Amino acid sequence: MTSTAASADLAETRTRTGGPDDGPNVLEHILGWTLVVVLAMFVTQLGLI
Repeated sequence: MTSTAASADLAETRTRTGGPDDGPNVLEHILGWTLVVVLAMFVTQLGLI
């Protein structure tokens, strides 16, 4: 067995973490950052910072 074959076998046997198979979605990033900004504005308006 070559080192390339060994590393390929290792990559195939890695445990899945349950995350999505595809990359991050642009819409999810936009909505996530929008939530962060709205939460920061809310906290600032309440005078908690």
